[in-house]
Amino acid sequence: MKKLWEEFKTFAFKGNVLDMAVGIIIGGAFGAIVTSLVNDLLMPAVGLLIKADFSKWFVALDGNTYESLEKAQEAGASILHYGNFIAAIIYFLIVALCIFFVVKAINGVRAKAEDARKKNEPEPEPEKAPRLCPFCFGEIHEEATRCPHCTSELPKE
Repeated sequence: MKKLWEEFKTFAFKGNVLDMAVGIIIGGAFGAIVTSLVNDLLMPAVGLLIKADFSKWFVALDGNTYESLEKAQEAGASILHYGNFIAAIIYFLIVALCIFFVVKAINGVRAKAEDARKKNEPEPEPEKAPRLCPFCFGEIHEEATRCPHCTSELPKE
């Protein structure tokens, strides 16, 4: 049992698990911000442009017509509230767009950091082309006086 507990502690307190937990918490807070952005700022603006309020778009499945969503709910009618679905799609697109821009910004910062790191590194010396025997074209050591492949005497350079 003690070994199992130690394995669990190692797993639970690894950096990746803690990073994931922090990401989830920040993601929840970010979600609240985007929800407010959509519900409080964008949806009213979109509703103003199309002269409608998505939150009031519904279809009563009992076949009756109701003046408002509230009256249909009071009557106990089953409701297909497609306005909420449209708002959820818009919410998803805005979240995806925000995440896209955040990831794009992070990748830009990483690319700049990588470029700066590469500028600070000394350039590796280019590899010298191997010396080749002029007779058999086999690769030979720089200081060799005879080719180890064809045993030809090599000219001095």
